[in-house]
This record gives sequence, structure tokens and C-alpha cells, in this order.
Amino acid sequence: MATLKTKAPAQNDSVFAMAVQQFNAAADKLGLDKGMRAVLSSCKREFTVNFPVKMDNGSVKVFTGHRVQHNVTRGPAKGGIRYHQDVSLDEVKALASWMTWKCAVTNIPYGGGKGGITVNPKDLSKSELERLTRRFATEISPLIGIDSDIPAPDVNTDGQIMAWIMDTISMHSGYTQPGIVTGKPISIGGTLGRTEATGRGVMITAREAAKKQRLSLQGAKVAVQGYGNVGYYGATLLQRQGSKIIAASDSGGGVHNDKGMDAEALQAHKVKTGSVSGYKGGDSITNAELLELPCDILVPAALERQITGKNASKVKAKVIVEGANGPTTPEADAILDSKGVVVVPDILANAGGVVVSYFEWVQDLQRFFWDKDDVDKKLEAVLTKSFDQVMALSAKHKTNMRTAALVLAVQRVAEATTIRGIYP
Repeated sequence: MATLKTKAPAQNDSVFAMAVQQFNAAADKLGLDKGMRAVLSSCKREFTVNFPVKMDNGSVKVFTGHRVQHNVTRGPAKGGIRYHQDVSLDEVKALASWMTWKCAVTNIPYGGGKGGITVNPKDLSKSELERLTRRFATEISPLIGIDSDIPAPDVNTDGQIMAWIMDTISMHSGYTQPGIVTGKPISIGGTLGRTEATGRGVMITAREAAKKQRLSLQGAKVAVQGYGNVGYYGATLLQRQGSKIIAASDSGGGVHNDKGMDAEALQAHKVKTGSVSGYKGGDSITNAELLELPCDILVPAALERQITGKNASKVKAKVIVEGANGPTTPEADAILDSKGVVVVPDILANAGGVVVSYFEWVQDLQRFFWDKDDVDKKLEAVLTKSFDQVMALSAKHKTNMRTAALVLAVQRVAEATTIRGIYP
């Protein structure tokens, strides 16, 4: 079975360079000058820490982690923390920059940040994972704060990880700070609707894109690469709209059944076995093969650079909705454009998580919490408005949705930068 593994980027294989290339396409449309381009394509802060953790057997291992703030002109840095064996500073810089544009395209008052530790969390016990998390939180504590930088879950992190970070920072300050992170359990200040928010955003933007393509979600064939939190909830919510989940995969491999599979049954199998691979309701398939299946909607919800110049010509989907960050390279974008494939870009398609994280932060600051219907309705309003604005710019500039979304986002950050000025 193919696995969703990436390699640490070499100098000529940089994820951040890919993000800058995407930015420059929007900057060209806006006619940004060299100074503004330099400001907006640079990361404000890049913080790397090497820290020891005592393992269960008494030995000590040193781990490397990063926290990057790309831009904080429009508000505190906001972005997840991921635990993955291929985390690198280059990757975290790219993810932080995409967070800047994601917050700006949805017009929420945050800048972009991101963090990560180079570790395979499956190799750690729960107690080792807690010690790793608390030590990393302590190491990056000079940066994070309710008004400066607010972490959230990402790949291989969850509400429990956020709870440990919140508790660690609260112990340092001497009082409870629920707003220091988002994506927390409800019992300590989390919000209803946060767990499925990114997947719900995938469903909402897929639905809106389908409308524009005159494609009915009823009976639409959907393939999902990456059956984690985003992929599972995206699949479940699309299935409720009448779509058929014909393929799903994760790091252990995938399954395919053109007649459709039950999203909940797939998840139950994954919880039981650790992977969707081996699910008896479908045939075995690799991650690479999943991307090339005939389908109406493809949801890449795993890691970066899955659709590239090498396989884009073989993609048969009508609509691609990017549940992951950076799954499509610029070379692939050009090929998909030429084929007429609509790509709903990551900074819009998976923005549901950060939008509801913003709602959680607001509730924590006010100590006043909303019911789930309020959260879902507010998310729906933000994403449908943002989608329509991106589509309007796409038509105006005669460009694809990615560049249009970046034009909207970059314009907002550039305007805020100009108004604030350069200190001193």
C-alpha cells in the first residue's frame, strides 16, 4: 500500500517556495510593488527549539520543534501545531503563510502562524506524548498568548494536546487561560461544532462549487484522500447531502467501491483497525490510484503536494476541494486549469476550522457560549459569503479560484499594512 509520506524538502523542493509562487501570482494581479511583496512573502518570526524529553524507560531524547508567525498585521497569529516525522521549518513557514491568507480570505481578525514537532507520535506512549507537549509549550511560551499567538490542533494533534498546552501555560501564569488555544474539549472552554468544523467547511464549499458547475450533490461520486478528522467529517456531511463515498484512504492504504460505501462504517473500521485499509465493503486501492479515479468530487485531505505535475493529467474529478493545506502544486494547477477542473483552494475549502476557532476564542474572551446551531449558522454565513467573493474576483480577473482567493486575501493584508505604516 502507498503511504502518505513526504520527504524533508531540499533547497530546490521547498514547500515555502511553492507558497510564495502562489502569492506572487496574486501579487501580479494586484500590481504590488517590490517592497510590499517583500513584506508579505516573508515570515515575521521563525522560532526553532531543540528540547529534551524523558522517556518511559528513563532515557532522554532530544526533539526539534518550530513555531512560525508569518504575518500579524490584522491580528494575533493563528494556526495549528502538528506532530509528524516529516515536519520541517520550511513546511511550517509555508503553512503559516497559508494561515495568513486563510484568515484574510474569510475576513476574520487574525494573522497566520503554525507550529510543529518532528516526531512520529505513534512511537510515543500517552505519558511521553504529554511530557513532549508540555515541554514544547514551555519552550514556545514566549511567543504564544491570548492576544499574540493562539495554537490549535493540526495533523496528529487533538483536543487533549490542546488541553495540556492550555494547562501548562495556565500553570506558568498562575490563572486559567482558556483562550490561549482553540480546539479544546468542551469541558474546559471549547466550542460546540469545532471538531467537525473543517469537514463542514469542505462540505459547504463543495456544495457551492457544485452549484456553479450545475452538479447535483445527490448521487455525486466523492473520493477522499486522508480519512482523518477533516476527511471523515467532510465525507459524512457530503453523504448526508446525498453524495456517494466511492473511495477513501489514509496512511495505511485505501478502499474503493464505485457503488458507494458508508462513511460511518469506514470510520468504525478505522477506529477498530487503525486504517480504512482492509474494509470489506470495498476493494484495495493505493493513495496514488485514489487521486486518479473517475469521480465528481475529489477531496485531498492528507498532506501537501499530493497532486503534482506528474499525476495531474490523470485526475478525472470535475471538482477538487482541498481539505489539506497545499495538496496541489502550481504545476498541477496549470494542468488542471487546462482541463477545466475546478479547484476550491485550501485557504477557502478548509477554512472552517479557523473560522470556528475564532468563534471559540471570542466565546472564551466573553465567557459566554453559543449553542451548536448558532456556530453552524455563523460558519455557513462566513464561508458562503467568502466563496461568492472569490468567485466574483475569479470572473473579474479571469483566473482560477486559487489566485482569486489569494487576490482577496493579499489585498486585505496589503491594505492593513499600508494603513498601519512601517514602524518607526
